[in-house]
Amino acid sequence: MATGTLTPERILEATEDMLRRHGAAKATVVDVARALGVSHGTVYRHFRTKAELREAVTKRWLDRTSEALSGIVTGSEPPEAKLRDWLTGLFEAKQHKAGDDPELFATYTVLTGENSGVVDRHIADLTDQLATIIQEGAAQGAFTTTDPASTSRAVFDATNRFHDPAYAGEWSKPGIEPAFTAVVDLVVRGLRR
Repeated sequence: MATGTLTPERILEATEDMLRRHGAAKATVVDVARALGVSHGTVYRHFRTKAELREAVTKRWLDRTSEALSGIVTGSEPPEAKLRDWLTGLFEAKQHKAGDDPELFATYTVLTGENSGVVDRHIADLTDQLATIIQEGAAQGAFTTTDPASTSRAVFDATNRFHDPAYAGEWSKPGIEPAFTAVVDLVVRGLRR
């Protein structure tokens, strides 16, 4: 049997390990339970269904990016620097996820497709972070906008090539960084007064 208290976090860590090793199609709750030294029924006490477990592990994976970027939003930099840093942080986080662990990235691409509600909430969180930066810029006179929420969504959409997993194959190609910088420069010029 497992040593220590079985927590949802331990289950999610084991699930992520199983997903890394076996992929989304072959990782099962029984595999996760076996890795933890517990019965699959014990896992189901924390996550009622396999779908709920997969949703939780997907949310955990996406939340890492949101949490890393939230520090930029609350930082003391001027809004333009925050915006540039935030967009760069998002792009780099996605590049690292795709490049550092391509098997797990591919697995999570499958899982995010299954969990559109989790993805929608993640995108809403990211665009809310952007809206906070843009609102701060508008309040300080650095940006022009009458609707920070719709402006943040437009910025998010305009930079889609650099954070949407559908474009992951492009993120390691030569010239991607200058292309990213050109888009960010264009976005920032568009927001300035």
